[in-house]
Amino acid sequence: MVTDTENIKQVVEDLEKQELESPGGVSSPQVYAQLLAIYLFQNDLCNAKYLWKRIPQNIKTSHAELGLIWKVGQRLWMRDFPGVYTSLAVDWSENVSQVMQALLESTRKRAVNLVSHAYSSISADDLAAFVGMPADRAASAVVEQGWNFDSVTRTMTPSQPVTQPTHITSNEDQLYKLTDFVSFLEN
Repeated sequence: MVTDTENIKQVVEDLEKQELESPGGVSSPQVYAQLLAIYLFQNDLCNAKYLWKRIPQNIKTSHAELGLIWKVGQRLWMRDFPGVYTSLAVDWSENVSQVMQALLESTRKRAVNLVSHAYSSISADDLAAFVGMPADRAASAVVEQGWNFDSVTRTMTPSQPVTQPTHITSNEDQLYKLTDFVSFLEN
């Protein structure tokens, strides 16, 4: 299973095609597990939810791993980061292990990004809960990204992400462009 963005779209298309072409509309549990895991990896929670509803109940009950993958999806839906990491701490089958490991890493990156935008400072323990690591490892990981660590108070100060300057156009410029566009459409 490949988790790079170039090939992941092709893998999703292939799995969706397998699901659609399966006899009786019921695919194998492995296809459902891979597709559900990839939807979660892509943070496509709506498609993951609809896939979960489509999976026949007898397949859900006979293959416990599907339920475990969906448990991760539920935690992602609720934005319960500590719960996500707890749910991901499972020995996954070879079928989905790479995707679930990539999901763990991308969730950590997303959590660090959210914290850097939302907090001016955060305790090492709170950061550890957000990223699902021990406090010391979490602190050293974000210090490598340029964060500041105060060892006395055990607080982290995120480095401010570089924002792209936005070009603001005046109302007259916008009105001029709109007028040009409308006249183009009329002619």
